Amino acid sequence: MATIQAPNKLFSFTTTSSSPSTCSRRGSVKFNINLPKIRTTLSFAKFSTGGLVEELDRICCYEIAKTTAANPLEKDSISTSWINTNSGVRQRTDASDLMVIAKLYAIMEAVADRVEMHKNIGEQRDNWNNLLLTSINGITLTASTMCGLAAMSATDAPHAAFKISSTVLYLAATAMLAIMNTIQPSQLAEEQRNASRLFKQLQAQIQTTLDIGNPTSSDVNEAMENVLALDRAYPLPLLGAMLEKFPSTVKPAVWWPQKKQKKAKGLGRTKNTGRNGWNRKMEDEMKEITGALKRKDKEDYLKLGEVALKLNKILAISGPLLTGLAAMGSAFVGTNPWAVIVGVVGGALASIVNSIEHGGQVGMVFEMYRGNAGFFKLMEDYRIKYQRKRCENKRKWRNA
Repeated sequence: MATIQAPNKLFSFTTTSSSPSTCSRRGSVKFNINLPKIRTTLSFAKFSTGGLVEELDRICCYEIAKTTAANPLEKDSISTSWINTNSGVRQRTDASDLMVIAKLYAIMEAVADRVEMHKNIGEQRDNWNNLLLTSINGITLTASTMCGLAAMSATDAPHAAFKISSTVLYLAATAMLAIMNTIQPSQLAEEQRNASRLFKQLQAQIQTTLDIGNPTSSDVNEAMENVLALDRAYPLPLLGAMLEKFPSTVKPAVWWPQKKQKKAKGLGRTKNTGRNGWNRKMEDEMKEITGALKRKDKEDYLKLGEVALKLNKILAISGPLLTGLAAMGSAFVGTNPWAVIVGVVGGALASIVNSIEHGGQVGMVFEMYRGNAGFFKLMEDYRIKYQRKRCENKRKWRNA
């Protein structure tokens, strides 16, 4: 029975039998896979796919060499051995297969850590949105009230105190609004929620690959490419890696690896498509489905994303502009009769604009539309991928 543990050794073997005469019939081999712990604090964005895979190779080879040096009798057993899978079927494996399995487990551990990190950071940035919204609205309304009291004060001391306090609060609200509108906490929280969901899907895919059995190095490379693509699509840090919150054009979100592939030629020229069940009729139906998705759903979501983006831009500019005008109005209270109107009304309007933008989470709505458009783009890419694979299979069948 295969067991997975985590002591110092990577591989260990124990053989037991009831008697020498029945060793060949009743003997059992226990094979323990002890996976090395990988530092999950490393950022995949700083490594290439090959670099991280080479690091996994080095770790696995080091552990195998250490194990065989400690027990030379196990050297031959590692090269070819038998393991019992969860389904009870015995499969033959070798050292290269064990290394691939170890790499996939290491990647899955890192992916699980990524899920938790994105989940926690998403909750933190959602709290940012709520706390900053409440704080800025409170500051703005307080400044507006002080501006009105400054106009009503008869003596010079209270008048100056209220006027200076109102101006300072308006300037602080302007600076905080400018920062908040730049980073868009609600949109950041939606990005982290999407990243957590997609990393969970990737973790389930790797687990399925391990459960099915016989993983290959291509499965490792594909898993690493997916991890790196997700890190690029939904980065964790803010400074230097944050996605553009106000792009010039709305494009679908892309969280899967993009490979430059040659355009397939000669699709569907013959009725037989290479023993994989495809024919020209099925290909045309798939094209119609993806074409309808592209014309209707994908374009609709992109149009809605453009509307949300334009609204978000207007609100993001209007909020700091209104608080800045209100600060100027409060600074001139007592010298100009219109100053108090600008100071009080500007603060009230700024609170309304801020509540609509961040209370309504317009940035999150834009990210949601962008992500939905990316889903339909993913379906279109899958169609092209499998269509190209069908053409390659057909060419191989013809050559055979």
